[in-house]
Amino acid sequence: MTKIGLLSDTHGYWDERYLQYFEPCDQIWHAGDIGSLTIAERLNSFRPFKAVYGNIDGQDIRKLFPEINRFTIDEADVLMKHIGGYPGKYDISIRNILQENPPTLFISGHSHILKVMYDKKLNLLHINPGAAGKYGYHTIRTLIRFTIDKGNFSQLEVIELSN
Repeated sequence: MTKIGLLSDTHGYWDERYLQYFEPCDQIWHAGDIGSLTIAERLNSFRPFKAVYGNIDGQDIRKLFPEINRFTIDEADVLMKHIGGYPGKYDISIRNILQENPPTLFISGHSHILKVMYDKKLNLLHINPGAAGKYGYHTIRTLIRFTIDKGNFSQLEVIELSN
């Protein structure tokens, strides 16, 4: 069983509560638009860290993190990409990969809109954790925690960070 802390779109903004809420997590994942190498370093020094770069990320972050990150953890096939869309409206940059070889979990960011949706057609769970940073039009900053156990997802928690 693996407990995951998930965030996206920090845009260089650090909040000490990231560590507070990710304390019970085994790993932290960032779905892009990290915005500052310092953010990635602080999260990585706290827990094992996986990320993808987003459209606002500079070369320093792009050298360390891929555009698409696909990996297996606790029997779950995970695919993460910053700009990905959501079930029924996947971004053209990832649509073929999802249709030809769907993961069990697809994570994206970019929209600043928290979404957790099951795609019945592709038999995958999609999660967009919303935005954890202050830059953008969103009014509520969000994080997600969830558990993966032998390929099954459970105990999903949405954490709202007040401004």
